[in-house]
Amino acid sequence: MWKALKNAFKIPELRERILFTLFALVIFRLGVYIPIPGIDADAWSSFFAGLAEGAAGGFIGFFDVFTGGALENFSLFALSVTPYINATIMLQLLTAVVPSLKEMLKEGEEGKKKYQKITRYLTIFIATLQAFLLTLSLSGNVALVAVPNRMLFVLLATTSLVGGTMFLMWLGERITEKGIGNGISVLIFAGIVARYPQYLVQAAVALNPIEWAALIGITVLTIIGIIYIQMGERRIEVQYARRVAGRRVYGGVSTHIPIKVNQGGVIPIIFASAIMTLPQMISSVLPEGNVLARLFGFTSPLYLSLYGLMVFFFTYFYSTLVFDVKDVANNIKNYGGYVPGIRPGYPTEQYIHRVLTRVTFMGALFLVIIALLPSAIQGFVGIPIMIGGTSTLIAVGVALDILQQIESHLIVRHYEGFVKKGRLRGRR
Repeated sequence: MWKALKNAFKIPELRERILFTLFALVIFRLGVYIPIPGIDADAWSSFFAGLAEGAAGGFIGFFDVFTGGALENFSLFALSVTPYINATIMLQLLTAVVPSLKEMLKEGEEGKKKYQKITRYLTIFIATLQAFLLTLSLSGNVALVAVPNRMLFVLLATTSLVGGTMFLMWLGERITEKGIGNGISVLIFAGIVARYPQYLVQAAVALNPIEWAALIGITVLTIIGIIYIQMGERRIEVQYARRVAGRRVYGGVSTHIPIKVNQGGVIPIIFASAIMTLPQMISSVLPEGNVLARLFGFTSPLYLSLYGLMVFFFTYFYSTLVFDVKDVANNIKNYGGYVPGIRPGYPTEQYIHRVLTRVTFMGALFLVIIALLPSAIQGFVGIPIMIGGTSTLIAVGVALDILQQIESHLIVRHYEGFVKKGRLRGRR
């Protein structure tokens, strides 16, 4: 591994990309500690601690993990890139039901530029709405706001938060263009990993050696399981008939359709988490909300059962959106291909659907285990350590993507990569 990293810095282009990514991450982490204008930092720290212990504490902690602590500091990057993620998810869902958006993606590079432009505008709208509602709700608290004029604070804070989100979106695009990995994912990865030292300090204070050993074992097994599932796929062989057009020969080749075990990524967990936080937030405004808060507590049996079922359901739901079985079957038929032993057309569609359903079942079980793991660990050690769940799934997935890109650069220039056996997909 160290030899591969040394080789990576021997390649000028790759070295520049790695250094640019590191420089961008330094800027991101510095911005986490710049508070927005008009907020009393000390008063906000006390207020945030109270929120984290309240009914919506699970949601607040979950969101703060993605911001890398920016929400806890109420900094310029308090919204992080979550508005962009929300906009992307909304457009993906709309693409499945709006034909014009689906056709736009088929228009090549120009279509993708139009689609990205719509994503940016939707990001601005979502960020503005979230920032305005957040700052408006805080403006009534005199202890938090250091600006005498309430509407002036709302204007300053909303503009600052939206500007921070748009800057991070721009920074993520620059990382994608000039750095390593997908820029938005790398920023989220940096925010998640930045919280790990805090978890280690909490564990060092609260755990005994036996609990430490158990926690390390669970962490290692979780990471190995995530790597195995993230890279796992079921390949459907497709053969194309040989045909002659003039002097050219087309077809006569064999390829495959990869169906990933975890087709939905972390989206099902995000959907389920967003819905399951509603009862907790409702309980905070009801006069007799304590009963509802206990029933839907972060570690209550009812909460865990419903949460697991919703993750399982959304895994299937999202997989059908991102993998259109009918389009795949029609494309195979139109290009003269066929699955060995299966007729082209509707029988191929049924076969692929059957395979997708079975593979998705394993991915859904995996996501349910990953989603419930933080609650199980918290119940075991008694402290809120976000090992497992969405954070670890994203961190491992982004790390794999970065390694695959570096691996590809190394192999193209005849350098040995990170591993010699069980090679990363970037080497294939």
